[in-house]
Amino acid sequence: MTEKSLRVCEKGHRYYKSSDCRSCPTCDRENKPKSGFLSKISSPARNALVHEGIDTLEKLSQYTEKEILNIHGIGPASLPPLRTSLEEAGLAFKE
Repeated sequence: MTEKSLRVCEKGHRYYKSSDCRSCPTCDRENKPKSGFLSKISSPARNALVHEGIDTLEKLSQYTEKEILNIHGIGPASLPPLRTSLEEAGLAFKE
């Protein structure tokens, strides 16, 4: 098992991580959207999409499911809520 190291984010929050991921859990909770499709997925998945510039359902619909799964931080558990959000907006993943 990898040893966790103490980190401090830009806002001064202290947290322990064993990976090289630099996201602060406290900042992630504070920045979680209250609504929209990004509020329905985990912080790593949300951060990955935002990092790729995918912050609207219209942008999300321009990708295939396979392309989304290839983004680091996105796993199979993220797909069902993304599919549902797209369907509710009358959209779908690219074929």
